[in-house]
Amino acid sequence: MDLIYLSAAALAREIREKKISSLEAVKACLARIAKVNPQLNAVVQLCAERALAEAREADTLLAKGNPKGPLHGVPMTSKDSFDTAGVVSTGGTLGRKDFIPAADATVVARVRAAGAILLGKTNTPEFTLSFNTTNLIYGPTKNPYNLNRQPSGSSGGAAAIIAAGGSYFDIGSDYAGSIRVPSHACGIAGLKPTAGRVPRTGHIIDYGGAFESFQQIGPLARRVEDLALLLPIIAGPDYLDAAIAPAPLGDPAKVRLQALRVAYYTSNGALDPTPEIQRVVQDCARQMGEAGAKVEEARPPLLKEIGEIRGKLTAADGGAHVQRLIKKAGTRQTAPNLGLGGEPLTSPQFTELVEKLDDCRSRMLEFLENFDVILCPPSAVPAPPLDAPPGPPGWNYTSVYNLTGWPAAVVRAGTSPEGLPLGIQIVGRPWAEHVVLAVAAHIESKTGGWQKPQL
Repeated sequence: MDLIYLSAAALAREIREKKISSLEAVKACLARIAKVNPQLNAVVQLCAERALAEAREADTLLAKGNPKGPLHGVPMTSKDSFDTAGVVSTGGTLGRKDFIPAADATVVARVRAAGAILLGKTNTPEFTLSFNTTNLIYGPTKNPYNLNRQPSGSSGGAAAIIAAGGSYFDIGSDYAGSIRVPSHACGIAGLKPTAGRVPRTGHIIDYGGAFESFQQIGPLARRVEDLALLLPIIAGPDYLDAAIAPAPLGDPAKVRLQALRVAYYTSNGALDPTPEIQRVVQDCARQMGEAGAKVEEARPPLLKEIGEIRGKLTAADGGAHVQRLIKKAGTRQTAPNLGLGGEPLTSPQFTELVEKLDDCRSRMLEFLENFDVILCPPSAVPAPPLDAPPGPPGWNYTSVYNLTGWPAAVVRAGTSPEGLPLGIQIVGRPWAEHVVLAVAAHIESKTGGWQKPQL
C-alpha cells in the first residue's frame, strides 16, 4: 500500500523499525495535501516548515534510541476548533481570524508529546455548530468521494483530508454527531468516547455549562486500530476539565465477540434511513451473529422523546450561550448556518426539561442491562449535496448518544448507489469503548472499511 494510505499504527511501526523515516512521511502528506486540498478545501492552515523540522528532529532522536512515544514521527492534523500553539486557530469565526494561541489544547499537547507531528488545521463550521463544514473565513469543504457533496460536520475538514490520504489522523469534537456523521459521510473511522473520558480544555466550546456533558473529544482515522491506539493517549484527567474521570480503559483485543449481546435497529421511528443504510445495519448484525454473538432486533426506548428534549434544550436560553461565544471571540458578522435565536424557557420550564432528560437517560440505561452493544444508522442519508439545507436529515441518530453519554464509533460498512460511503454506528455501555472498538474492528474486517477515493 502507498505510504500515505498506511494506518497511523502501521506507520508508527515502520518508523520505529526504521523502514520509513518521519521526514518521508511528512513530505508525503504535504505533497498529498498540495495535490488534493485545492479541490477539497479541508486543510485551512499549514505549518509545513515546522512539521519538516520536527520530522528531522524525530529521525535524529530515533537514531539515538530516544523515541518520544507511540506516535513518534507520525504526521497528523487538528480540527481548527482546538488551540494549537503558534498556529492560527479560528474556530471558524471571524473574530479569531488571526488568533494564534500560546499553548496547545490538552488533546493536541498529548498527541504531540507522544510523538505526533502537526501538519496543519482542518476546516470546521463556525464554533463547530453546524453539520455543514463551511464558514466565512475559509468557505466550504468538499467530500473526496464526490466534490458536489458535503463531508458533513463539524469535523468535516478532518474527515475529508484523512479519507483523501493527506493526514494519518485528526482529533475532532462531537456535540451532536460531529465526529460520527463526517466519518459516515467520508468513509473513515471515528470515535466519540464516553462522557467524562477526554478533556475538552482548549476547545472553542470547552468544559462547563448546562450542556457540557454533551460535548466529547475523540479521534478520526482511516482504520479502527488507530482509534484504539489514540484513545489511551488522549484520555484521562488534565486537572482543568473537572468532569473528566480517571476511569480505566479496557483492551479491545480481549473482547470475546461470541459473548456479546447485540441489539440492532434500522430506524429510530421518527425518520427512516435510505434502504441502503438500513441494509448496512442488517448486514452488520448478521456478521455479528456469524461471529457467535447473540443478536436481536431491538431499539432503546424514548429515542424520539430524547431527541425532542435536545432540540428544546438547545433553544432554552434563546441563543444566549452562542451570543456569549460570539462576544468572547470578538466576532461581528456570523455565518448563515450558525444557529442563533430560539424561544427562551422560564426557569421552571428549564428545570422540568432537565428532569425529563435525566428520566429518559435512566430509562434508556435500563435497556443496556440486556445488551452490550447497539448497531444502528449514523444518519438517515449519505453525504448531502453542497447546497443542502443545514442539518442532514436524521442527525438525531447520533445526537441521542451525546445526551446519554454512551461511547459510539462509526466505521465504513457499505456504499450508496451514488458511490458514496455508508457507515455503521456502534454504541456501547458507558466506559466500554474497548467493546465498541472490538465490534468496529470486526465489522471493518468483514466489510473492508475505508476505501481509497478516486481523487
